[in-house]
Amino acid sequence: MQSQPIDFHPPAGEAPPFLLPVTTTLFADRADRFEFLAAGHSLGDWLSFLGRISRAQQEALATLPELLLPEASALEQARQHRMPPLDAAQRPAAWRDALRAIVRGLAADAPAAARTTLEALATASDERLEGLATTLLDGDIGGADVAALPFVAAALQVAYTQLASRLDASRLQRLDVDNACPCCGSPAVASVVRLGAEINNLRYLHCSLCNTEWNVPRAVCTSCGSEKGTALHELEGTKGTVRAETCDGCKAYLKIVYQEKDPRVDPVADDLATLALDMLVDEAGYARSGPNLLLMGAHTG
Repeated sequence: MQSQPIDFHPPAGEAPPFLLPVTTTLFADRADRFEFLAAGHSLGDWLSFLGRISRAQQEALATLPELLLPEASALEQARQHRMPPLDAAQRPAAWRDALRAIVRGLAADAPAAARTTLEALATASDERLEGLATTLLDGDIGGADVAALPFVAAALQVAYTQLASRLDASRLQRLDVDNACPCCGSPAVASVVRLGAEINNLRYLHCSLCNTEWNVPRAVCTSCGSEKGTALHELEGTKGTVRAETCDGCKAYLKIVYQEKDPRVDPVADDLATLALDMLVDEAGYARSGPNLLLMGAHTG
């Protein structure tokens, strides 16, 4: 593992503080990235299956009816109290329809180890599915049916991505915690240093649930806000496409991916393809500050 101090040169010009998810291509692009990363990878079979899950997410999103956003009064109240406008605890029932669509899309060619889980999800009661969703979002997975959680996460991502994409970005605001999504309040899975006329060289945190992105300065810890003691670490031979940003103040870390190194990088897919970096940073005494929901309970062996 190589490490280096952070060297940041801010760009000139105004940049959007929030980037809402592009629903027409987001999961399909992620599926393509998973398939690319799977080639020759020691976890290639697992990454390929995650690509199929992402493809099923895109198909489920395309058939999902338009979900109801909170009423204008609720949106304004959330804004006044600096709360996220979407509440992950108040889930639209249609997320379960998305789950069943994903299960159907995967049933034909799922690995043998996943088939039993998919069959159980296909016939599970609404109460059972809601219990799994609560377990996933609370993060307390001890004793849960962990094999089902990545599929539950995939469906919740579909529903909340659609909702977030239809919010008014001009009415969003940063929350008190840098690492909390301004749309749904979920923690970031990773961050992206983006390419683009107005956003070139800027770092955006990427929501683990609704895929919204929000701008956070690159020279600060996304967990505690400290400007001191932050450093970047990478695996040898990876050309710096994915790095882990650590903070010596709070001992937290989060991955950061760079579009200038590869315009196709995806914060979810590239994060899961670099679990070896997590292991090295964990061994150095740092704790991850945000989850990858597709990894919750996943078997990578």
